[in-house]
Amino acid sequence: PEAGGVEVHPAHDTRHVDEAAVRAVVAAVCDGEQVEAASVGIVLGAHALVHDLNREWLGHDYETDVVSFTLDAAAQARGVLDGEAYVDLDTAAERAPEFGVTMAQEALRYVAHGVLHLVGYDDATADERAAMRALEDRYLATAGV
Repeated sequence: PEAGGVEVHPAHDTRHVDEAAVRAVVAAVCDGEQVEAASVGIVLGAHALVHDLNREWLGHDYETDVVSFTLDAAAQARGVLDGEAYVDLDTAAERAPEFGVTMAQEALRYVAHGVLHLVGYDDATADERAAMRALEDRYLATAGV
């Protein structure tokens, strides 16, 4: 497995996350899940961008930390990721103090979470959320962030 097809798109005016760290997190998830990142876009944006996508495509009219879109479900079933994750850096900045982490560390958790969604994980139930949280912790540690 590899994360060769990863594109990081900084789309926030003032907040930034190290691109190498983003790539390291994507690679950690892909290695751990035995999937290939054929075409994965990570967009690091603001409240408005992520909120608009959440409302328009998912029917949720509220801010959220990350939204993911699988662009090729057949490829996903074969362990090949083709999708996008939109990370809200403003939410990361607002929530980071609550968890005693930096904005970048919180944003990188959202990157891991978004890629796990692209792999096929869901977080609709408490058990699913707990399982995803454990995987995020593992892959963030693997990535060294």
